[in-house]
Amino acid sequence: MKQKTHLKVLLIATLALFGATYSYAAAGHDHGAHDHGNGGHSHGATKPAAQEPQGGPNGGRLITIVEPHLEFWVTPERFVQITFLGRDGEFVAVGEQVVSAIGGDRSAPTKVEFVKDEGRLISTAALPEMKRMPIILQIKTTPDAKRMRETFYLNMSDCPGCDYKEYACICGH
Repeated sequence: MKQKTHLKVLLIATLALFGATYSYAAAGHDHGAHDHGNGGHSHGATKPAAQEPQGGPNGGRLITIVEPHLEFWVTPERFVQITFLGRDGEFVAVGEQVVSAIGGDRSAPTKVEFVKDEGRLISTAALPEMKRMPIILQIKTTPDAKRMRETFYLNMSDCPGCDYKEYACICGH
């Protein structure tokens, strides 16, 4: 019984302390007289053009963890096409980059290998017929470079808010 009383007193004292602190902070402080700033970012609903999400030129997902950036695009035949893009978004022919991917059912994942084709990388086999699957993309900018990983869900549904598939959506709905 004594312990419950101590807990009640402690709770009431804590609430009183927070209430007093809050009322003291609000008393006599006119927020209209000055600006607290916004920490270097906009609180508006729109993003500056430099921060707008961008899609790939073919309608694929833009991967920006490596330079040059790359576009992960699934063709209508379900082959994966990797296109490297320069800073201006223009096509850059594949060089020494090594790309591999794993996706599909987690109990029986499909390893995706790529071959060079007209300056791009094309998967040697089609992806499984799944509407939504996890993808682990592994990228090495040179054969000796550290492997970078990008993971995402490949959702092949059409996005209701933009012209892309869900896996490459840029509207952020």
